[in-house]
Amino acid sequence: MSGETNLVAILSKMKPVLHEESYVFVSVPESFQIDLTVVHGTFKEKEGITLILKKENADKLHLNYDYIASCITLMVHSSLQSVGLTAAVSNALAEKQISCNVVAAYYHDHIFIDKLDAKKAMDVLLKLTHTTKLKL
Repeated sequence: MSGETNLVAILSKMKPVLHEESYVFVSVPESFQIDLTVVHGTFKEKEGITLILKKENADKLHLNYDYIASCITLMVHSSLQSVGLTAAVSNALAEKQISCNVVAAYYHDHIFIDKLDAKKAMDVLLKLTHTTKLKL
């Protein structure tokens, strides 16, 4: 499997990038038809299909949501078999009372946080990266 597995290396190289767009999570039935090019992510659950979309696309489709998020991508290719990244990131954010929803994709991890906490979350993640670099 490709990607970095050493947690210290991942944290020291993660380079968080804040996307400017707003994202929302919606749930739709399996029968829902959508152009997948406007979908940022999906997950199938018993209750329905969760879609992660840019807010503007959800609005155009008249989809209901109750959470507006920012997305921070960790620009390090972490292995899907690495241990501790989600815990390290979520714990650092939790210490500052910032909720997060982590989506692990093949190359990168994506952290969805409340839009109002975006700058604060970036500060936390940059500090985590810097602190980890000092340990090397």
